[in-house]
Amino acid sequence: MAIDPQTLRQAQLFMLEMLVEFDAICQKHGLQYWLDSGTLLGAVRHEGFIPWDDDIDLAMPLEDYNRFQEIGKNELSENIFLQTKKTDPNFKLDYMKLRSNKANIVEFHEKGQEVAYHQGVFVDIFPMLTVENTEFHKNFYEQTFELIRAVSPVTLHTPEGRNLPEVREKLVESLDPMHEGWERKDTKVIYSGKMPDLATMYDVSEVFPLEKMMFEGLKFYTPKNPQHYLSENYSFNYMELPSEDKRTIHAHKIELN
Repeated sequence: MAIDPQTLRQAQLFMLEMLVEFDAICQKHGLQYWLDSGTLLGAVRHEGFIPWDDDIDLAMPLEDYNRFQEIGKNELSENIFLQTKKTDPNFKLDYMKLRSNKANIVEFHEKGQEVAYHQGVFVDIFPMLTVENTEFHKNFYEQTFELIRAVSPVTLHTPEGRNLPEVREKLVESLDPMHEGWERKDTKVIYSGKMPDLATMYDVSEVFPLEKMMFEGLKFYTPKNPQHYLSENYSFNYMELPSEDKRTIHAHKIELN
């Protein structure tokens, strides 16, 4: 079912409110984050949301991600629910989301199902690691992600997944000891296995120091070189609009509260 454009736009503005609040908390506590994936592409190509996009993607260094999980519990407003497996035991994903209490989303993989977790429109937050720039690390990372995807719950990005959380937890943990920290300039930035969609490696020197870019009339943090980041993410010319049949979204339905 097509999402009404006005409903989608209002949902995007609710997500933007969450991003503004998140950004303020990060600046207050000296936490680093940057726009990621489709949100970064939106900033570069549209100076805002990709017109049909229905979420916000953010990345954080692992250490800042862990700190925000604790800080956010006490500092987020009543309009935002901080969703993790601890705060929402029925939630099946491993990474953190901010969920709006102002609008709900039913994703395609949730259609027709009884869902017991919070379904507010969301901001995804992905923890990031660094690893040595070697062929071994690249292969280990890619193979581990392939296994993690196979035992993840079904989502837009893991349509063939099986939800085996105990197996997945061991696989995710296998990447953590490789984390090199953020001081070395010759490492690669990678997604933690908590978000196993893209097995992508970015040059740490092209991510840091972070820059700011316009998104919906406001400035938010992005990688130092967004073109490097997006080129690693997308095999196609990301500056060209895809045909309508290639415009993927999460939402089967969005309802404003």
